[in-house]
Amino acid sequence: MNTYDNIDKYKAVKGAVVTIGTFDGVHQGHQKILQRVVKKADEDNLTSLLLTFFPHPRMVLQPDHDLKLINSIAERVDLVANQGIENIVIHPFSKEFSRTTAIDYVKDILVDKLKAKVIVIGYDHRFGINRSASIEQLIEYSKEYDFEVIEISKKEVEEVAVSSTKVRHALEKGAIEITNKYLNCNFSIHGTVVTGKQVGRTIGYPTANLMIKESYKLIPAPGVYITSSIINDTRVYGMTNIGVNPTVSNEAIQTIETYYLDFNEDLYGKNLELFFHKRLRQEEKFNHLEDLVKAMQLDEHKTRAYVQQVG
Repeated sequence: MNTYDNIDKYKAVKGAVVTIGTFDGVHQGHQKILQRVVKKADEDNLTSLLLTFFPHPRMVLQPDHDLKLINSIAERVDLVANQGIENIVIHPFSKEFSRTTAIDYVKDILVDKLKAKVIVIGYDHRFGINRSASIEQLIEYSKEYDFEVIEISKKEVEEVAVSSTKVRHALEKGAIEITNKYLNCNFSIHGTVVTGKQVGRTIGYPTANLMIKESYKLIPAPGVYITSSIINDTRVYGMTNIGVNPTVSNEAIQTIETYYLDFNEDLYGKNLELFFHKRLRQEEKFNHLEDLVKAMQLDEHKTRAYVQQVG
């Protein structure tokens, strides 16, 4: 897949089937749209293209709203590529860009720069300054500028019954299995292994402390999860604690710490992707360290049973 970080950097070699949106999560509904774009492009000998924006428009227009996103922009790119899209244009969203009129958006961007021959879009899509134009206006413009509009109907959207908001709510509750169902894959986070307090190694559970660079990345609710990472081309399962470690620390600083099963290599400084499979329990504060160890031993037993079950 070809990636462009600005509309102006995209140089069209032929007409495109274009879809537009944030596509945070690239969930089942998004996948359905992207697959439709790819299929139409194949049928009409066109290229497939997603026009998306970063930062998220709400981050720019409502900066006081602490919006968390399901994906970092790099994760979104990888997930879109998995759907077979040939091109993704990630245009910087700004207040200035938000003042683009509907006609300029259609003529200058979609038609002139992206060479859109077909636009696949949801029934409720709005565009232009103050989101003033609807799909009805887009259809009117299509007659003037000679492109086709394929509308994703309300019925089709409701049949999928998934939205980015639903995914975010599931993650905020720690409902990781529901999240994975919505996404058609395991939710994951990317980060770098950094030095932690190294308490785990003193109780027989050395952990990899993952630092997430993107402050906007949505992290699942505090708790203990069955997770895995691909390390040296091998999937290694573990159990991850997200939280403040109340039994051994008085600091309200959230950490993401993973104990990998049967693994003792040095991971400091490595970039890892952590896949979430199942939530085991909430984070708890134990009165004694021995009680914490017993709980972790039970977590390990459940994790090993899960790994054996999934093969």
